[in-house]
Amino acid sequence: MTKNLDKEGLRSIVDNYQLFYVDLWGVVHNGVTLHPEAIKVLQEISKKKKDYILLTNAPRPNHSVQSFLEKLGMKKEMRSHVFTSGEAALLYLRKNLTDKKFFHVGPPRDFDLFKNFEAMKIDNIEKSEYILCTGLFDDHNNDLTYYKDLLEKDIKKKMICTNPDLIVDRGNTREFCAGSVAMVFEKMGGEVIYFGKPYPEVYNQSADNKDKKILSIGDNLNTDIKGANLLNYDSLLISNGIHKKEINDKGIENVSKSYETICNYIQTELKW
Repeated sequence: MTKNLDKEGLRSIVDNYQLFYVDLWGVVHNGVTLHPEAIKVLQEISKKKKDYILLTNAPRPNHSVQSFLEKLGMKKEMRSHVFTSGEAALLYLRKNLTDKKFFHVGPPRDFDLFKNFEAMKIDNIEKSEYILCTGLFDDHNNDLTYYKDLLEKDIKKKMICTNPDLIVDRGNTREFCAGSVAMVFEKMGGEVIYFGKPYPEVYNQSADNKDKKILSIGDNLNTDIKGANLLNYDSLLISNGIHKKEINDKGIENVSKSYETICNYIQTELKW
């Protein structure tokens, strides 16, 4: 049974945990502004001498997301807790693929992910040795059929996906993410290596989480909550995010069951 924390707040359970994985987009900000109540939660967690990681499925290095958060007004000490799926992917790419030619699927703003080996980027997908997917092209950002046509002759190549999210809400606008392109590739029979939630590597790279009681907080059942379930962490779903309409229509128990996930707690917005 999922417990609602809207009345009692996170403060009612904070002492049960040593480490908090907190999603950024949908929990701490909406792509446009910071959520003041969530910022207060992070401040209070720090006052309790407990640790938190701002774990985000962003296809960019840590420093890029930290710069974005600085523009939104987040303080430096808080930004230092950021760890991105892009950073996890970058560690893998540096170790295994810096000498391999790749075709990039994603917008120009993601180029800083592979700045150090940009010479290996080629524009002919047929001559590439692997596909690096960080998102959708700016001029094809709402048509997944385009990617089916683009990728169908190259499904024997591996795809590296730096953001397993399928969708995200930027303010009031819903957008596809890299995970949607990767799903198209997989459905055609391609192999995808994912970096980010719900896959364990991004959690393990981001912090010393061994033998700690952990709460994972997020608004996405497919990534934040499923990741917590896979790693036996407790979970808190923020219901005012991408599943808002589903939860309003069907209730949290039915919705979480449909995604084959278990939520320990639910809260409309992250609040102390």
